Amino acid sequence: MSLNTKTNTGLLKLVQELKKKSFEEKVNTWNALAEDLSSPSRQQRIVNLYKISKYVNDNETALVPGKVLATGDLTKKITIAAFSFSKEALVKINKVGKAITISELMQ
Repeated sequence: MSLNTKTNTGLLKLVQELKKKSFEEKVNTWNALAEDLSSPSRQQRIVNLYKISKYVNDNETALVPGKVLATGDLTKKITIAAFSFSKEALVKINKVGKAITISELMQ
């Protein structure tokens, strides 16, 4: 039986940075995002492009606490910040909008 601990050092560092930023700026959004990313990997969010396109308006930023997959098309100029992207999703997003990491969004 394995322990329920994260081994992805990039993810652990991001969670620490989010909690620190939340404390410094007194913004609970960053802490909630850190909690989402700290959940077990099978409970983390996986979102397809068609869902993002459906619910986000032009020139807005979508924040995905997990992975973005390429099913569907992006029909609006949207910035998408996520922990990770599939290769196909990156290509589709960068044709119409912009894909950034959560760390880049924090800056």
